[in-house]
Amino acid sequence: MLDWFAPDPLPELTTARLTLRGPRAADYPHWRDIRYQSRKFLRPFEPRWTDADLAASVYRARLGKLRQEARDGSDYTYFVFLDTEPDRPLVGGITLSNVRRRAAQMVNLGYWMGEPYAGLGIMSEAVSAIVPFCFETLGLHRIQAAFVPGNMASRRVLEKNGFYEEGFAENYLQIDGRWADHVLFALTRERYEKSRAPKHP
Repeated sequence: MLDWFAPDPLPELTTARLTLRGPRAADYPHWRDIRYQSRKFLRPFEPRWTDADLAASVYRARLGKLRQEARDGSDYTYFVFLDTEPDRPLVGGITLSNVRRRAAQMVNLGYWMGEPYAGLGIMSEAVSAIVPFCFETLGLHRIQAAFVPGNMASRRVLEKNGFYEEGFAENYLQIDGRWADHVLFALTRERYEKSRAPKHP
């Protein structure tokens, strides 16, 4: 049975312009519309999906699964809302996936942005809220991210948040139906804490 009406297990995160929170049932039409509107824009950067993946039944099933994953501590999915507009639109999403504990203490970071809101610095700001959540709330030691070569917008998001390039992975993930190379970035707790340490003259 899906945990459809259960309370959101994720803490709400805020920045100067944004609110990040877990997906809810009432978000469905807004999520469907922004994803459909941005389909061609997102296609070069995501696994292949069709109109059927935007159905209400699919969203309901995913919502229950996402909430259970958050409770299990394996994956965390956030929607990003722009508070500076009157209707506070849903503009994108962030996923923390494959949390590994024990000796690893790491997570994979992924994100998407609706086409009308791209290039406004929104995702850089959203990731700036997710990073402390990973290190300070979840107690992780390392955040990993990857993007297809040439995706300069994603590179800027990561670099602005202190991530550094680690390498290159051939045929790393399936993107739009084909295996694609990716550039690998990461941020460790040591680098994060050093960046937040007071600067002495």
